[in-house]
Amino acid sequence: MSPLRWDVLITGFVLAVPVLMLGLRGDLSADDVAVRLVWCLAAGWAAVALMRFATAPRTPAAAGVRRAQGAPAEPLAGSEPAAP
Repeated sequence: MSPLRWDVLITGFVLAVPVLMLGLRGDLSADDVAVRLVWCLAAGWAAVALMRFATAPRTPAAAGVRRAQGAPAEPLAGSEPAAP
């Protein structure tokens, strides 16, 4: 995942708002603001990556592992039962 995606940039900007405000108020120097903005972008990338991982659908590979271990295959919803 690219660190320059729009969702990463927006999340990084939202995280950078307090840093920018502290810089404008004079509590942080320009060097401190520049260094912390990079960390805000990195934190935005990590947050978006975590959310994408958490919301991704599960792959059917887990079902294949269960079948390989000898568990019976579960019929698909709406499929017809097998004839004897």
